[in-house]
Amino acid sequence: MKKVYIETYGCQMNVADTEIIFSILSRHGWERCESIEEADAVMANTCSIRDNAEQRILGRIDQFVLQRQSRPVIIGILGCMAERMKEKLLDTGKVDIVAGPDTYRRLPELLEAAADGHPQIDVMLSREETYADIAPVRIDRNGVSAFISIMRGCNNVCSYCVVPYTRGAERSRDAHTIVREACDCFAKGYREVTLLGQNVDSYNWEGISFAQLLAMVAEVNPLLRVRFSTSNPQDISDAVIQTMARYPNICHHIHLPVQSGSDRILEKMRRRYTRAWYLERVAKIRELIPDCAISTDVIAGFCSETLEDHADTLSLFEQVGFDAAYMFYYSERPGTLAARKYPDDVPIEEKTRRLNEIISLQNRLSLESNRRDVGKVFEVLVEGPSKKTDRDLCGRTGTNKMCVWTDSVHKSGDYVKVKVLDCTQATLLCQLI
Repeated sequence: MKKVYIETYGCQMNVADTEIIFSILSRHGWERCESIEEADAVMANTCSIRDNAEQRILGRIDQFVLQRQSRPVIIGILGCMAERMKEKLLDTGKVDIVAGPDTYRRLPELLEAAADGHPQIDVMLSREETYADIAPVRIDRNGVSAFISIMRGCNNVCSYCVVPYTRGAERSRDAHTIVREACDCFAKGYREVTLLGQNVDSYNWEGISFAQLLAMVAEVNPLLRVRFSTSNPQDISDAVIQTMARYPNICHHIHLPVQSGSDRILEKMRRRYTRAWYLERVAKIRELIPDCAISTDVIAGFCSETLEDHADTLSLFEQVGFDAAYMFYYSERPGTLAARKYPDDVPIEEKTRRLNEIISLQNRLSLESNRRDVGKVFEVLVEGPSKKTDRDLCGRTGTNKMCVWTDSVHKSGDYVKVKVLDCTQATLLCQLI
């Protein structure tokens, strides 16, 4: 049997896509392997969200090529970077296959043609493809948590974002196939699923809204935890928040990317909400789910961002008190509206300074958030052994906070109650109850 090795970069959607790819290839005589040295085909499922992500992958291709010194190896670039760069990747002379996110069903025939010495490219985007009929081959991260893709693509076209160009238009997946996949996960021992989409709140399949889908998945089994990502502040509805409040097994954590605290910058980013709207949504979440954790994404140094705009972002962070955040400085992406129309005019040194200021603030907010949990008791889903010691287990609260405690009794997939004794900025240090 031929063996394939895949490295996955970027977001959770890419992890879910890799699981789809393994499923497709397994039906055509390909076996997944964990070592690049034994693979007949080596592929990277790629990310284009920032330039440094692409540069890392371009460097990795050179490492893949070294495998050809001892045997024939097919090299493939898949996903968002394949969609964005297209023929440029084939022109390097190092890559045999370039396949976009909507063309994975064709990978077996692309591999066959590439094995005969004919480089292949297929980056056609689809308005229908959701891979709803394909049962993923799970990449066993911990045997407890699984990703379920509920939709593909994005219609928002934020001025800085390459996703609509690399993943195409938004389309929702058949709700019943999503529920079946969640049932299958639970039957196989998974105790947590994360519903994935570029903007889950705009999910709509034959009149079934995201709030309704969320309830359908929550009703699979009360022991199945349900998470989701990502919400768009302009679309998250009261119905979604109310559904979260109604079902105990829907985790009390919402990732709500703000990107900037300045109305001027939000308009330039084409985010279609204001600072006031964002704060109103946060207030509604905390009214209906008082213990809900809120995390966010932010971009420092977007085109024309002033010190006043940056100060607006810092003050919004203070006002919301985020539990966690993913923080980056602006990286211009070719083909986006921002790249075409707005000069990337904030110097890299200033972007870095502003980013470090945001990081420093969020580090304090995260520590303050964790300190508020000291003395509390949480139900935690055991994910497995802690990376630091063999005696400790780790798992997350419903609010997505990592806990570590000493435990020689329980195993992955168990629910346990722990009391928080102390904390760091990133971890709750607990005692088993």
